[in-house]
Amino acid sequence: MCNSQAAYSALEALPMGWVGEIVDEELVASPRPAPVQARAAFMLGVELGERFDPRRGGSGRWCFLRAPELRLGHDVLVPDLAGWRRDRLTEAPTPEEPFLTLAPDWICEVLAPSTAALDRTRKLPAYARAGVSHVWLVDPSARTLEVFLRVKRGWLLVDTFEGDAIVRAEPFASLPLELSSLWMPTESFLELVR
Repeated sequence: MCNSQAAYSALEALPMGWVGEIVDEELVASPRPAPVQARAAFMLGVELGERFDPRRGGSGRWCFLRAPELRLGHDVLVPDLAGWRRDRLTEAPTPEEPFLTLAPDWICEVLAPSTAALDRTRKLPAYARAGVSHVWLVDPSARTLEVFLRVKRGWLLVDTFEGDAIVRAEPFASLPLELSSLWMPTESFLELVR
């Protein structure tokens, strides 16, 4: 373990292209997501935003952010996606603070070989301590979605979906989500961008 001030200094000194988090007062650095993870996070954000963001014609009941810095107690965490119920957001964050201290209602971590162990063994308990109610773990390599609900003793795995399933999962049970939209198409990435 290192002290909090030293961990913050090390966090700020990370090279470009790395994401730093402080979990249990220890600095943990991970490379930026690969294209398959970036696509899964982006497409999930698009799907949720179109249904729940008022500017996209949605219900306006949620506010979503991609890779926000969360300062939750001693932990500094950067989930792939986070969502807050609008009724819990009583005031907008100030532009001077590049982080949030209000725990989200929902978190999504997109698993990569370099981050899966961290996400499962260290960040899930940190999210439970902070009071996050729902966590989704998306694995683009396995093409799965795991849905967790916080209970008194930690996390309860509520459901697992795979492949091209149509998913209705809490806290967004009203949204039919096509898992296939999260996965990198079978054509090569270079063919897609030509």
